[in-house]
Amino acid sequence: MWYYQSKKDDSEVIDKLTALAESYPTRGFDEYYYKIRREGLKWNRKRVLRVYREMKLSLRRKHKKRLVKRIKQPLETPLTLNECWSMDFMSDALTDGRKLRVFNVLDDCNREALAIDAGLSYPARAVMETLDRLKDEIGTPKYVRCDNGPEFTSKTFMNWCKKNFIEIKYTQPRKPMQNGYIERFNRFFREDILDAYYFNDIYQLQKISDNWRDDYNFNHPHKSLGNISPKEFMPRFDEEFKFFIKSDLNNNYLSNLEVS
Repeated sequence: MWYYQSKKDDSEVIDKLTALAESYPTRGFDEYYYKIRREGLKWNRKRVLRVYREMKLSLRRKHKKRLVKRIKQPLETPLTLNECWSMDFMSDALTDGRKLRVFNVLDDCNREALAIDAGLSYPARAVMETLDRLKDEIGTPKYVRCDNGPEFTSKTFMNWCKKNFIEIKYTQPRKPMQNGYIERFNRFFREDILDAYYFNDIYQLQKISDNWRDDYNFNHPHKSLGNISPKEFMPRFDEEFKFFIKSDLNNNYLSNLEVS
């Protein structure tokens, strides 16, 4: 069978588009095409567009991100535990290059680290799992302080807070120091853990983070607390209860020894 064979030679168009892309890397097809026509080259628009697409010179159109307007919330120090929790995310990578995220929760009253949970991804559903675990252990706060990240602006998170009668206090966009307590905590955690170790998997990071969190809560001298640790400044009821039970058992043991 005899049939027509196309004899397209687009080398001139390719060379011209390459030169234009090097000279004007941020311009689009229309600018390139009209520059070509101004130079007197009568190439068909469809032909130039076809070569332009084959060379994959199309630029992704950048849309201006709309920032949510928030009312400035004063960074106050609560007087009681479980009044306000600060929450934030941190990012890092494993040794194999996989990205990871760390979800931190802090009690603003005594600066106690309530949770440091790591994961390769941390959607709103995982945030709810962490908060549900804290709810079973120590209860829920009156309000939470967080930024405008997608996990905190999702319906899943907002519905969970509404269900548990928790007010959300969002910081203003690009104002991280409106959540200064958790930002300072993040600096310590990054210097001591994320910047100090290489991690092969999430389990290594989680184990080291748990040990660091216990040391931070019991031994870290916090300047704003009078250079004492968060647990020393204001322990929780269950810890006080355990302390009194232990003291009561010791007193009973000593009294039994005296009677015997």
